[in-house]
Amino acid sequence: MDTTTQPHNHTTTSPRYAQILSTGRYVPEKVLPNTYFNQLFPERDIDGWLVANVGIRQRHVMAPEETTSDLALPAGRQALARAGLAPARLDLIIVATDTPDYLSPATATVLQHKLGAGKAGTFDVNTACAGWVTAVDVAARYILTDAEVNHVLVVGAYGMSRFLDYGDHRTCTLFADGAGAVVVGAGSEPGFLASKLVAAGQYYDALGIYTGGAACPRTPVDENGGVPRVQFVKKFPATFNADHWPPLIRDTVAKAGLAIDDVDFFLFTQLNVNTIKQVMAILRQPLEKTHWVMDKWGYTGSACVPMALDDALERGRGPKPGDVVLFCASGGGISMACSVWQWTQEVIE
Repeated sequence: MDTTTQPHNHTTTSPRYAQILSTGRYVPEKVLPNTYFNQLFPERDIDGWLVANVGIRQRHVMAPEETTSDLALPAGRQALARAGLAPARLDLIIVATDTPDYLSPATATVLQHKLGAGKAGTFDVNTACAGWVTAVDVAARYILTDAEVNHVLVVGAYGMSRFLDYGDHRTCTLFADGAGAVVVGAGSEPGFLASKLVAAGQYYDALGIYTGGAACPRTPVDENGGVPRVQFVKKFPATFNADHWPPLIRDTVAKAGLAIDDVDFFLFTQLNVNTIKQVMAILRQPLEKTHWVMDKWGYTGSACVPMALDDALERGRGPKPGDVVLFCASGGGISMACSVWQWTQEVIE
């Protein structure tokens, strides 16, 4: 085990560990099947291409009256209920998103109010689609280093449908909305084992929402009506994740003092099922050790890993107590994050 995850604690005699206590998710009601985009782009076989190349068959998008914090709210409530916690017992709320309610204030602060979690501190994490894996790492380190932080709600929330140009088949067919949440808490048994964060910043201007910030505070009026939108601007290697995830995983597993074969369950960014299969083959791991949800929920960015985790547990396909679990994600920037945990939670009934 990576000894950096064991803090010096001069006030207690027993070690203090960070554990994932519970999970939750929210999927908006409205469904857009691939056939919707076949009608939108009749000159293209959108359904055939998506199924063959990324594995997406449909996606969910939020209602006009919903926003990102509204997606996070039911996911957070479900995770709290499963942990047996009232919102007032939360010490910290972290929301991982690159589709916030506002540029300022933090969406986590909005969520704190909606939950009624007045005791909790709040902040957002934006490493794009690597956000939740980054945020759960931060939560673990708060638990390990601050005896006053005992319960942290970590939510990945994604409302990218607000930023789609439905005339751009490269983006509007991929992205979807949703939220996934976990409660990270202090415990007496090992949970968080190790992590590693890396980035390839030379691709910062390849994919993103490039208006509304300090670099371009006003959105130019164009054929999209001047609405901020997610864009593929420059090409980056199609094999980027397959090239970069295996070495990142090997390094993180080694930090935990483990071998790849010791990992019982892998969860990856849920963009491309073919990439997941390729990475598992590179790692020489059976597909039974992973799970994917992009076929039914599309690509939900920072929410996709905890949503897939919750779905796997609910279906009895997820980790069991004592299993070693690995999360690996990448997002625009390109930011990457990987973390390894010993699972303590029972299967969801």
